[in-house]
Amino acid sequence: MRPRQAAMLAVLPLALAACGGGGSGGAPAAPSVADASADHRAVKGGGTLNIALNADPDVLDPSVSTTLVGREVFTSMCEKLYDIDAQAALVPQLAAALPEVSADGKEVTIKLREGVRFNDGTTLDAEAVKKSLDRHRTWEKSARQADLAAVSKVSVDGPSTVKLTLERAFTPLTAQLADRAGMVMSPKAINDDFGANPVCVGPFKFVSRTSGSQIVLEKSADYYDAAKVKLDKLVYKIIVDPNVRAANLKSGDVQVADQLATTTVKGVQADPNLTVVSGGGLGYYGITINTGNASGSTEKPGPVNTALAKSPQLREAFELALDRDQINKTVYNGLYEADCFPLPADSPYRSPALQCPKRDLARAKQLVQESKVPTPIPVTVTSPNDATNQRLAQVVQQMTKEAGFEVTVQTAEFVSTLEQGKSGKFDVVLNGWSGRVDPDGNLTNLITSRGSNNYSGMSDPGIDDPIKEAAAASDPAERAELYAKALRRAAELRGVLYLYHNKYYLGMSKNVAGVQYFKDGLPRFVSAGFAA
Repeated sequence: MRPRQAAMLAVLPLALAACGGGGSGGAPAAPSVADASADHRAVKGGGTLNIALNADPDVLDPSVSTTLVGREVFTSMCEKLYDIDAQAALVPQLAAALPEVSADGKEVTIKLREGVRFNDGTTLDAEAVKKSLDRHRTWEKSARQADLAAVSKVSVDGPSTVKLTLERAFTPLTAQLADRAGMVMSPKAINDDFGANPVCVGPFKFVSRTSGSQIVLEKSADYYDAAKVKLDKLVYKIIVDPNVRAANLKSGDVQVADQLATTTVKGVQADPNLTVVSGGGLGYYGITINTGNASGSTEKPGPVNTALAKSPQLREAFELALDRDQINKTVYNGLYEADCFPLPADSPYRSPALQCPKRDLARAKQLVQESKVPTPIPVTVTSPNDATNQRLAQVVQQMTKEAGFEVTVQTAEFVSTLEQGKSGKFDVVLNGWSGRVDPDGNLTNLITSRGSNNYSGMSDPGIDDPIKEAAAASDPAERAELYAKALRRAAELRGVLYLYHNKYYLGMSKNVAGVQYFKDGLPRFVSAGFAA
């Protein structure tokens, strides 16, 4: 990683900040996620697919990884007990069926596919699943502990059946097992350095990784559905700059580019050899304010000596200085969904009573004045060093300046910003969450006490208790009511100022077919290839 670089970014007029690689003539059209799943063209066997990633993933160990780009790579080489389909419904993957749950919700039985082998030839059985799940939930370095906190015991009931004993009923469990907490690793490969040579079940197996450059996977001969896999090789190339990513797609150096910047979507759409599809929408992006993360997100909260940390009043002023709709138009060409809560507006668990405050500069100035803190009030915003995040930081800098804040922007590589978030070594950080099908995955571990991704350090029973109660409830209406209660309290504390739900735009060569792209924003290449 490069050393962190501190800079006071120049303030750009909002009208100019929207200019970029998107071309002229209005905002680009928003493509549909259905476009990818509807592509059923025949593909020929063989070939290498080059895929541009917008960031270098963190360690390729499902127990430890916390990045979206890491999840993208895992999708091709580390299958899970469950997955989602094109309608975002949970479906079996390495499991043979959806789990059987006891009447009290505390005993979960999972039947496994038979005849499945890991990419080193080892047989997948209940013992292997137990070893991975126990590592996810008990290893001190694991970031999955919160995901599986309700599980008190994993036991084996024959070669193809696993039983989970829960301390409490936990409705989101299947959804957790449809992500990294449900990834099963080869028992022969499990060690503390698993990420250096990961071995799972998947259509492709790990070959090599060059940090900051590329990750190479090749077709697995051990995959249980190997006939379905047409490509010989996947090469994930790390191309951080969104304009360079789009240019590489147009030149043919890569055939797929993930997370196109909204400023480049229109230019890619205009190329007759390319197409764009969208996914995602489950997650969010926002501004995390360090309110109590004094010594690490999983440690006991403590005092943080910054103006925003010490004053909920100033945090309210900071939020009221922001115009979410203008940020969406200025930075993202209107292609995202402005919002102030972590659950999407179309979620069945999102109460319609949850409404967002509009920009109120007069009130923001009044709150600053009432705080008696001398102005301008210094705030250091840590931003990933890509162009889009820096543009967002500039707009936040300009908007909040009008209310009496002086924002200094400190840029760092993406993974470094996550490390700073976990350790609490930041004032304010721009970061987001890629989203989960069950709302618990957008809340627990992110805003509950001592969650590994609770970078703000918020700790409040008014947040923790209803979220825990909602996870034990099975009625969607009851869960929605409980989540609304927790989110109202979180909105009062303002440890996270949510800005929008980001859609992910995937650019592809038109001769690439069979790619699946769902609401989780993870492109799937198991059946992909070059059109016959």
